[in-house]
Amino acid sequence: METTLRGVGVSHGVAIGEVRHMGTAVLEPPAKQIPADEAEREQGRARQAVEAVAADLIARGNLAGGEAQAVLEAQAMMAQDPELMADVERRIAVGSTAERGVYDAFAAYRALLAGAGEYLAGRVADLDDVRNRIVARLLGVPMPGVPDSDEPYVLIARDLAPADTALLDPTLVLGFVTEEGGPTSHSAILARALGVPAIVALPGAGELVEGTVIAVDGSTGEVFVEPSSEKRAALEQAAAERKAALAASSGPGATSDGHKVPLLANVGGPGDVAAAVDAGAEGVGLFRTEFLFLDDSKKAPSEEKQVDAYRKVLEAFPEGRVVVRVLDAGADKPLDFLTPADEPNPALGVRGLRTLLDHPDVLRTQLTALAKAAEGLPVYLEVMAPMVADRIDAKAFADACREAGLQAKFGAMVEIPSAALRARSILQEVEFLSLGTNDLAQYTFAADRQVGAVSRLQDPWQPALLDLVAVSAEAAKAEGKSCGVCGEAASDPLLACVLTGLGVTSLSMGAASIPYVRSTLSKHTLAQCERAAAAARAADTADDARAAAQAVLSGE
Repeated sequence: METTLRGVGVSHGVAIGEVRHMGTAVLEPPAKQIPADEAEREQGRARQAVEAVAADLIARGNLAGGEAQAVLEAQAMMAQDPELMADVERRIAVGSTAERGVYDAFAAYRALLAGAGEYLAGRVADLDDVRNRIVARLLGVPMPGVPDSDEPYVLIARDLAPADTALLDPTLVLGFVTEEGGPTSHSAILARALGVPAIVALPGAGELVEGTVIAVDGSTGEVFVEPSSEKRAALEQAAAERKAALAASSGPGATSDGHKVPLLANVGGPGDVAAAVDAGAEGVGLFRTEFLFLDDSKKAPSEEKQVDAYRKVLEAFPEGRVVVRVLDAGADKPLDFLTPADEPNPALGVRGLRTLLDHPDVLRTQLTALAKAAEGLPVYLEVMAPMVADRIDAKAFADACREAGLQAKFGAMVEIPSAALRARSILQEVEFLSLGTNDLAQYTFAADRQVGAVSRLQDPWQPALLDLVAVSAEAAKAEGKSCGVCGEAASDPLLACVLTGLGVTSLSMGAASIPYVRSTLSKHTLAQCERAAAAARAADTADDARAAAQAVLSGE
């Protein structure tokens, strides 16, 4: 009998296939005592397992490339954390086995994160995955991970660690569904990059019986269990129509009456460039530079290394616009040489631009490298600062850009509500704004972007968030400057129309979403987008906002 479940759709497309569950987590190792003379040997086993797991994660990252590489390298750093390793060795010294020492040390660190307000709760899944991999190696059992199958299937998991998501084979994994996670979790972002239909935050997903046929609609967030032949046919027809519409859509982003909305790509490094070019991106709206700094948490990359990496991306978009975000360190991206280890709440502490202003040499080197990378290239380089709070921040960043001799536009990211509310003030110092809707939602609703339990507050359709977008866009228009969106909100085709109606001047997203957004925008006039935006802002809930916009754009 057909039943329907609903989660949060995070990656477009339809997948129909049999359920396969992610391999079970490693069992808790027994708490047995070892003789004192075995402690040194056990400590050696623990160190070897940690190094082997870190090397495996780095190797997976090298295979995956792009944004996935940065995520997996961050996990490798987590595995090699010296404080964690010291705790493991202390536990072994008083009688724990290597596997039990690892298990208990990671459990203590997990509890510490939860006690710090769960800002880093999104990293708990990553932490658990690292622990499971180390313990599995020590126990000599298979690693947790994607099931073996010769036939394509739909993957079901409590959550997906980046190491698993990054190397999913789209020819076998038709789509995936998780019980936890949110629309801006690592797994969701990587799923969009892979072009795999995905749904997160679906209660009871783990109860789906192995082998059951389900249909996953990554656009609506619906899962149809044992779908009827009529439902399957309808979903397949809709998917075919969508694919045909995407194939017919090309060229620059614009509404049906010719209002231009440049469609740009979010990239995490040179490895993401080919997909962006293939998707017809008109440039880069968010070039995340953290991948360079995650290679070595002890020191910043050299100027020469930075120049080489930046130039590879800039060269790919001749005459195009490339917006580079300077290093966004802190919070969930700690770096030993930059970020304090004892902040009680890193989310509200020294992160983003605050970190760089505390380390002006790191900022100066990065800005100088960007200036050198752009020399002689016919590219429109723009550089923006993350986590700008007010005009003082904006002025400090603009001054640093000028002192470095950077010939580019300087901008500010709007990720803190204060920046949206005082956007006109900030625009006295910089030339453009870029809305990071993921963090803006997080700070607006006090809802961690990685925690599935508060995913409704991370929904970019929340009217309060749309209000802040509108305030920012109106300020930019009044100052004769641009205001783009580079958060994951831009990847929702319907929401892209609403953002256009709110006055946003460009949209940047994962490359896989560009054809969907281009096709949808081309079907509606600017006036329709403006009416849809007004209807969405008049609603009281995210679901009502989405429904109201849909009604306007469908002519209901």
